[in-house]
Parts: sequence; C-alpha cells; structure tokens
Amino acid sequence: MEYTKLKVGDMAPDWTMVGTESQNITLSAYRGQKNVVLLFYPLDFSPVCSLQLPAYQARKTEFDKRDTEIFGISTDSKWSHKAFSEQLGLEYQLLSDYNHKVSDAYGVLRPEGYTNRAVFVVDKEGVIRYMDVTTPGEQPDQSEVIKVLDTL
Repeated sequence: MEYTKLKVGDMAPDWTMVGTESQNITLSAYRGQKNVVLLFYPLDFSPVCSLQLPAYQARKTEFDKRDTEIFGISTDSKWSHKAFSEQLGLEYQLLSDYNHKVSDAYGVLRPEGYTNRAVFVVDKEGVIRYMDVTTPGEQPDQSEVIKVLDTL
C-alpha cells in the first residue's frame, strides 16, 4: 500500500509543532545547523512504539556524533507525549501533530487518523535523504539511518 507523497531528493515540508516541553519546534530552524531524523509513530504507549523510541534513545550518542537531531512525531496530544516520554526516559522531543497536517504533508497519515510508522532523514539543507514507511506493526531498521547519516 503506497501512502507517501514524498521521495528521496525532495525538500522536506516545513512545519512547526509543539514539543514535549511545550515549546514550538520548527524544522527549518535546523537548516544549515543539523541533520534531522523524523520518527513518525502511530500511538503513545503502544507495544511497538514502546520498543522503537527507546531503541533510538539507546543510540542517541551515535546520532549526536553525526550532528543529528531526533524527533518523534505522532497525532497524540502534547500531554500524552509528555507522559510517554517520561515513562521511556527519552532525551529527545516528541512532537504533537494533533491536527494531522504534518502527517498528511509527509504522506504517512492513515485513514484511521493516526500515522504509519515511518523514518525520514532530512539533511542540513532540508532535503530528504532517506525514508522508510512501514505498517504500524513493523519497526524500521535504524542501522540504515546511521549509514545514510554517515554519507552526509
């Protein structure tokens, strides 16, 4: 099933969303500064998401060494994100796409109103360099993300 509207080489759609710490975060603010990994995930407190997000936390120093910021994105509320983040001990922000605009712009919004699980790597110029869109029950391979970051 093909969901995504984007492809590798496209400019990543810009956005501003509320983060775990209740501040607005804008993708374009990282342009020229850092690479960005966007982790779209279906639901806070769900079994696969509870494995995927800590797996990125466990390798956060590898992302830091590659000048890369990680953001988790789902359609859950900022309050749900805050509780989920605290439960998992995440040191990166979860962003609330409560109005579904960002998930729709990236082509990962499911008809049911939540996102497919997806990973996008956006380089410092704002270009999508990697994407992997899977079904909610699958977990993308973060080793591929690291390999792509090593080429940037």
